[in-house]
Amino acid sequence: MSKLFNYSLTDKKTIEVIVNEDVVMINHMILPKGDCLPVHKANSNVYMIVADGEITLELNDSDPVTYKKGSIINIEYDTLMNVCNSTCERTELFVVKAPGPAKYIAV
Repeated sequence: MSKLFNYSLTDKKTIEVIVNEDVVMINHMILPKGDCLPVHKANSNVYMIVADGEITLELNDSDPVTYKKGSIINIEYDTLMNVCNSTCERTELFVVKAPGPAKYIAV
């Protein structure tokens, strides 16, 4: 048995949940140049996959680090994150949260 999940094919700013299950949550994001996500804490164990462009991450009190297309960054639960596209015309990310955030809330 299989399930099919789709995501948007666009160049416009996009933040969408593709999969939202107990075992995993997968988000798809497109950030045009200069766009950032709101500063927030990771609500699960996070794997951020840079599919296109570059992303600049500032985690907790560390200096910002830029990651290029092809990078997969693991961010621990409860880490303060500042996520921005400071350099590219378009950045595309997939964010995998495993387990899904509901598992952390239930504890």
